[in-house]
Amino acid sequence: MQTSQLIVKQTPEKIALYFFGAFTLHNIAAYSAQVDTLHLEQKSLLLDLKNVTSFDTAAALFIHNLQKQADDFTLLSESPKIQENLLFVQNQVNHVPPRQYERRKSFLFAIGKRVEEFVLDGRLFLAFFGRIFFASLDYLTHFKHIRYKEIAFEINESAIKALWIIALTSFLIGVVVAYQSAYQLKLYGANIFIVDMLGISILRELAPLITAIVIAGRSGSAFTAQIGAMKITQELDAMQTMGFDPYAFLVIPRIIALMVALPILIFVADVMGIFGGMLVSFIDLGISGHLFLERLNEVVAVKHFYIGIFKGPFFAFLIAAIGIFRGLQVKDNTQSIGFNTTKSVVMSIFAVIVCDAIFSIAFTNLGM
Repeated sequence: MQTSQLIVKQTPEKIALYFFGAFTLHNIAAYSAQVDTLHLEQKSLLLDLKNVTSFDTAAALFIHNLQKQADDFTLLSESPKIQENLLFVQNQVNHVPPRQYERRKSFLFAIGKRVEEFVLDGRLFLAFFGRIFFASLDYLTHFKHIRYKEIAFEINESAIKALWIIALTSFLIGVVVAYQSAYQLKLYGANIFIVDMLGISILRELAPLITAIVIAGRSGSAFTAQIGAMKITQELDAMQTMGFDPYAFLVIPRIIALMVALPILIFVADVMGIFGGMLVSFIDLGISGHLFLERLNEVVAVKHFYIGIFKGPFFAFLIAAIGIFRGLQVKDNTQSIGFNTTKSVVMSIFAVIVCDAIFSIAFTNLGM
């Protein structure tokens, strides 16, 4: 078997390289060290490959680089395989992909893209809403399928553990609203009317809205993160493989729990908001607690309390449904969880405000 070898013959004007045996990736390093000692510039280069027994693309690339260094280049070879490899390497090296120029997107294109994404999200949400509807029918027709334990657990997570933050937030809202109003009312000697303003605004609007916004940031984002993490770890796929419906085990219990919990939290917000306003009224306006409650009973109709509580289940459904929907939209990466969690909170708050505006218009036109 002939060994691999490179013989170099040079004159002042010409260098000849004679290759013998295998000319492959395994001996290129040795050949390269031997050739590096030569000065190929301004000289004619002769490459003799007639005695080469095997030749690969690494060798072809080595020859291509030698060809670029020499002033004049001559190749001696009778093997079609060698010619094929040399041509292949030359085509690959000389092939420069055309530069891709990104077309500047117009303002109308950006608007159209957003509209397309909005329509697609809307279609997906409608399909999600349909799944919720049919899963709810199964709950209503088969009470034995109701997951009481899961619902109780979610009520504890969404309501019981959120009581302190709802109570504190509502108390501070009552304090701030009463304190800002007290200064203006004192100018006109209308101190007692602070009870009317606090009673209607807190019971009817502020308590339901503030509670829903806090829950959207707390429980809605938690729903998205939980469902999204389960999707990434393929727990949802595992549940379906075992014959369990994720909507019956994960979606419906969370929605029912939040729809039960939010009216309770709104009631707590009503109490704490009124208490905060009553405290400021006593300190800043000299209205005693007894007088405050007496006036509240006289001028604030109980319908305002009922309207605020009535909004709770609707707000809860929007928050839970959007939170779970965004969780199901999570892709197979952790960055998607953060993106969809943020989007969940923003969409939930926006939906709650729009729903509240619709209720306000409807109740006003109904004379309530």
